[in-house]
Amino acid sequence: MTVNEIVEGLNLSVFGGKKGLSREVTGGYISDLLSDVMGNASEGDIWATLQTHKNVMAVASLKEVAAVILVKGLIPDEDMLAQSNEEELPVLGTEMETFELAGKLYGLIKK
Repeated sequence: MTVNEIVEGLNLSVFGGKKGLSREVTGGYISDLLSDVMGNASEGDIWATLQTHKNVMAVASLKEVAAVILVKGLIPDEDMLAQSNEEELPVLGTEMETFELAGKLYGLIKK
């Protein structure tokens, strides 16, 4: 499944990194602790968080996640958006709460 298929399936906004929408998604990870993501997320995961700053992109790039989803209607900081576009690593958004997104994301990926 690609990031773009998840965008369409969950009606997500695409803030940046549009060139990376063809990335393959192999799983998901939900956390707001950067150290937790660094220690436990896997390459190809789609990562949901409420963190909107540049450090998220550093961790996302390090772990080679497929994309980052911002929950609760949050929008990325300018620095985060710039790095998203530079690295072609999609930053997506939703109005959903994290719990709702997690359930729908799981259902979509495991379908």
